[in-house]
Amino acid sequence: MSYAVAVDIGGTFTDLVGYDHVNRRVVYTKSATTYGDFVAGILDCFAKAGLTPEQANSLNHGTTLVINAFIQRRGAKAALVTTKGFRDLLEIARANRPDPFDLHYRRDEPLIPRSLRLEVAERIDTNGAVVEPLDVEALEEIAAQLRRLEVESVAVFFMNSFANPAHEELAAARLRELLPDVYITHSTDLTREWYEYERTSTAAANAYVGPQVARYVRQLETDMKDRGFSGSLFMMGSNGGLLSVERTCRQPVALVESGPIGGCIGAGAYAEALGFKNLVAFDMGGTTAKCALVENGRFNVESIYYAGGYVQGFPIKSPVIDIVEVGSGGGSVAWLDPLNRLHVGPRSAGSTPGPVCYGRGGVEATVTDANLVLGRLNADRFLGGELKLDTEGARRAIAALAEPLGYAGESGMLRMADGVLSLATIIMAGAIRQVSVEHGLDPRDFVLFSYGGGGPLHAAALARELSIPVVVIPPAPGNFSAVGMLLADARIDLSTTFTGVLSEGVMAAVQSAFGKMESEAAASLQKEFGAQEVFFERYVEMRYLGQRHNIKVPAMDVGDLAAIRSAFEHDYKRRYGHADAKNPAELQALHLTALARQRRPDLASLPQIGGPGDGPSSRRIYFGDANGFLNADVYERSALAPGFCANGPAVIEEYGSTTLVGPHDRFEIGPLREIRIHCSTKRETI
Repeated sequence: MSYAVAVDIGGTFTDLVGYDHVNRRVVYTKSATTYGDFVAGILDCFAKAGLTPEQANSLNHGTTLVINAFIQRRGAKAALVTTKGFRDLLEIARANRPDPFDLHYRRDEPLIPRSLRLEVAERIDTNGAVVEPLDVEALEEIAAQLRRLEVESVAVFFMNSFANPAHEELAAARLRELLPDVYITHSTDLTREWYEYERTSTAAANAYVGPQVARYVRQLETDMKDRGFSGSLFMMGSNGGLLSVERTCRQPVALVESGPIGGCIGAGAYAEALGFKNLVAFDMGGTTAKCALVENGRFNVESIYYAGGYVQGFPIKSPVIDIVEVGSGGGSVAWLDPLNRLHVGPRSAGSTPGPVCYGRGGVEATVTDANLVLGRLNADRFLGGELKLDTEGARRAIAALAEPLGYAGESGMLRMADGVLSLATIIMAGAIRQVSVEHGLDPRDFVLFSYGGGGPLHAAALARELSIPVVVIPPAPGNFSAVGMLLADARIDLSTTFTGVLSEGVMAAVQSAFGKMESEAAASLQKEFGAQEVFFERYVEMRYLGQRHNIKVPAMDVGDLAAIRSAFEHDYKRRYGHADAKNPAELQALHLTALARQRRPDLASLPQIGGPGDGPSSRRIYFGDANGFLNADVYERSALAPGFCANGPAVIEEYGSTTLVGPHDRFEIGPLREIRIHCSTKRETI
């Protein structure tokens, strides 16, 4: 048998899914993430699944390596080579103040300190004409200085290189000759848009993580081949597509949200198969909770991403699915501040030591501990019985958290655990409001599509908080991000600055520009994936004449000016509450998405199906002060066939996840063996 394999490395667990296209057989497994050696965790997953790398014909891989390097500031010692006079661009940034009421506001420090930012004489004007030639001889002295500074990587950024990249390309090539052991990147290899600060920041970020990502990906490729793997290794890009190893090593910032994106792709595939037009893709793992929207069958892909957040972080000009992440996962620590106010996260117990109930040395109460003491988890069947949970340890940790607040005894411990979960629900609901309400959308018009190890356990309470009527839990939710990686296509996104007022004459030039971009993208996909058929999506970035902020709208037919204008005004009105049909609109950038379809698993064959079973058992579960402990039916998910339905309270158990159905809710099994929960509006069931 030959398997298509996907591996997702998360903050707490590493997930693996293997699918045999010929026999339509699927295997799932999880292992604790091994921070010292990520490859060890991957190989442990292979062993648990009963597979060898030799049996895999492809390996799609998502990782949090890039975002963790930015957050923890554990990247390479990087330098910046830039146009004379622009050394301080990273610190000047934008002259805005995102938090005007914080008198002590400071942005995060640049990834590259001033002492490692060097200048060279060169200048190109905004039309691409050379004003001052590049001082190639000066690069030799710069290289010698960088060698003395023992830098690991170098970012090259020159002003106006978006209009003519010749100087950047020449400088990068020369530095590679002079510094063969140093990672070299340049801004126009990452983005061809004109924003000088964002382009500098992107190049700096790429240099910061480049050596680490390149080493990891090459080492993974080598280790797998040494164990008999002869297939293709692809990485999950933040744009929702697969990237080749060569492109990944060249553009590692494209992996900034690599891990969570797989689940978004899977959610989109299920939305299409089940006929859901709008849904919220919600992923609650061990460390964080993430959400994104599928609107009219499509995800929104932003062309800029802020690592560390918009207020204090730095921008990366790289396409990323619009996803919001909060520190509220199963391993999120519950804690009291000096005023004895309860908080949940963002700090996580991770995989080591993990929640107290894991029995690995954790001492701080977490969301998982709270779920266990309330009866929502089965201590003997966590991860299919691979990990036995310590209920008494969890109870002691929750009781210790409750004591300073005056919550004593059994009832106090239960109230504290319930409070931890309620607070986690509010935090996660805030993330969903951020991707919906703040974009002019009503979450009540969406289906909540929940996955991740903790998502199904909290989904019904979260839906009630947001008045969402229906929750859908896909098969194998605990491994769903890895499932999504098996459903992803090869994808390349290109963008370029293009200015001009929306008119027939301008759109003729737009057509020509898109033609060149399509030729470039098709050639890259053919080279990197052997793609013979490529599909394109065109977008234009627009604004009203003289404004600052842009809106990206579809433009498949660039000759249909009325349709483009209509799409722009519709989105503008939705965001800002008004539109002006008389005001001219101008283009600012062109964006192209190129897709090469990959072989996908059959969704109907992804559920693991067992026998009819012996019927439900029963377990007492705490449902808040209003209900107390109630007897809930406990079902084995693999035994539930399409069409089965029942009322809550109920628990549905499977490998890697547990689904909780509230006392006044009803659930049914859908055609793809998905769980559909019809949520009541009675909030006392939280």
